[in-house]
Amino acid sequence: MFLLRLEQTINAFSDWLGKISAVLFVIMLFNVFYDVVTRYLFNDVSIGMQELEWHLFAAMFMLGVPFTLRVGGHVRVDLIYEGLSLKKKAWIDLFGVLTLLFPFCLLVAWYGVDFARESFELGEGSGDPGGLPYRWVIKAVIPFAFFCTFISGVGMMLHSVNTLAGHHRDDGYTPMQH
Repeated sequence: MFLLRLEQTINAFSDWLGKISAVLFVIMLFNVFYDVVTRYLFNDVSIGMQELEWHLFAAMFMLGVPFTLRVGGHVRVDLIYEGLSLKKKAWIDLFGVLTLLFPFCLLVAWYGVDFARESFELGEGSGDPGGLPYRWVIKAVIPFAFFCTFISGVGMMLHSVNTLAGHHRDDGYTPMQH
């Protein structure tokens, strides 16, 4: 039962990241609205607001990946996967997490830390006048998001292990119900 509770705790963390991603989307929506109104009604262009749009989009997207993984919205070959038994799906998910997801997440997170650290040490900011300073902040989201995706992958791995142990007996992979 410990592994089942650990899976549920990790899933709650992934759900929390999904909520943060949704909030970032709403903030980005207001930012774009403000930028469009000021540009077309007042002929006022803000480079900082335009850069904030892509910063918010990047953070929203990267922090949404762990949630997408948790709810089974990631890309897989559904043509084959859909017709398989629950235990065969669990084996495929377990294999994919261990051989593809974990190494990729660790690789990107490892190099992403240096990427953000170098930006911080250089005091990197926007090259455009009026652009955003502290470019290291958005670059630091990269290793953080991949670390979070790794954690969500642990939840997916635990779901597979718990399924193989007989703790999940549903007909399909619907982790939101657990």
